[in-house]
Amino acid sequence: MKQFTTLYRQGKKALAQKECFAAESRRGQEKDLVNLYPEILYQRIEGFGGAFTDAAGYVYSLMPENLRRQLIRDYFSGEGLQYTWGRTSVDSCDFSTETYESDGDPEDGDLKRFDVSRAARYVLPLLKDAQKEAGAPIRLMFTPWSPPAWMKTNGSRLHGGRLKPEHYDRWAEYICRYLREFARLGAHPAFLSSQNEPKASQTWDSCLFSAEEERAFLRDHLCPALVRNGLEQVQLLIWDHNKERAFDRALQILGDPETEKKVAGIAVHWYSGDHFEALQLIRDRFPDKKIVFSEACVEYSLYKTDNQLRNARMYAHEIIGDLNHGLSLFLDWNLLLDEQGGPNHVGNYCDAPVMYDTKTGELRKNLSFDYIGHFSRFIRPGARRVGVSRFGDRIEVTAAQNPDGSVCAVAMNPSDETLSFSLRLNDRVWPVVLEGDSISTFVFSPDEIK
Repeated sequence: MKQFTTLYRQGKKALAQKECFAAESRRGQEKDLVNLYPEILYQRIEGFGGAFTDAAGYVYSLMPENLRRQLIRDYFSGEGLQYTWGRTSVDSCDFSTETYESDGDPEDGDLKRFDVSRAARYVLPLLKDAQKEAGAPIRLMFTPWSPPAWMKTNGSRLHGGRLKPEHYDRWAEYICRYLREFARLGAHPAFLSSQNEPKASQTWDSCLFSAEEERAFLRDHLCPALVRNGLEQVQLLIWDHNKERAFDRALQILGDPETEKKVAGIAVHWYSGDHFEALQLIRDRFPDKKIVFSEACVEYSLYKTDNQLRNARMYAHEIIGDLNHGLSLFLDWNLLLDEQGGPNHVGNYCDAPVMYDTKTGELRKNLSFDYIGHFSRFIRPGARRVGVSRFGDRIEVTAAQNPDGSVCAVAMNPSDETLSFSLRLNDRVWPVVLEGDSISTFVFSPDEIK
């Protein structure tokens, strides 16, 4: 068994790898155990990724060629985070340098003047370089933040408002055209949510959808439009908002049998707290639906900007809790931001795993980058979560079995005290030490599973 550890002390991080050897069978050992049960399999894990926002692409365009290559390798190479997924917006979102839409003409009923050149300007170069490095398509989740201003009750992309019912068909065709244009340019749409944060009226691009409105739009307008446009392979996600009401929205929409069969799953964010039990309720009630975590960022309006350990722990705590309650796919927010935590056209700045200082030319990987890597580098697409039990809440643990038969367990010590415990698998025991302020991934080869 190999142990990979990230330790953070006094503002510095250290990375370590070591080989751990199993003790003889200890059938009677009871204390300080973390048990792994690879014969108990749960949901399939599709992978990890981050968001190709306009802001991320813009900052990428400012970087010199050598740093662009480094960023792409860090995220998408076999030696990096090995991301295979991404998310992007349909037209502008808050993490855009400005508001924009691909066709703002209410008289253009046939979308003849539809043009995604502004939307693709910064996103596409970043995406193409990522796909080249990965050697495979980056599968994308597309999400609208707002319909064109003229389609809405408030006449603006900003400050909420609602989509006027008479424009449901036009908006559905607009979204499909957007997906087709991006596919033509080399993108690979895999998921589509109907609306980002449909319960929030924001100072940035936003639009309100009740459960009844979202259900009607999906069932009667968006789904038929996807079929008409040859986009049946794109899987639909509902909600795309915080977890505290995710189960409610699932019941309200998926309770309709006609809509339920058209929806692949539900997308969630982290901004209102853990609510891991809400994911478990969804998994138990709708076992065939995918649960996608589609957005996380540490907002500077709520948190200080200089606490890397807290930020990294937030990510690990989230991923462990989500996976243990049924998560299928984890998507971080911006892949890259500048030294301010932007650009953001309404000043809604936040942290990102990688940041580029446009003044000094420094490319900085935050500790959250390393913590995310303990999951994305070792839990490979197609893995299945496996059963785990732990000796107490001083340690947070999740585990998965990869398609090649290997098993990896990720354990975080959220305290500054060293923990000594044992990993038990098939009645063999591996004594390990998890230092304070650290996270470790333990990898068992297929031979060690037998």
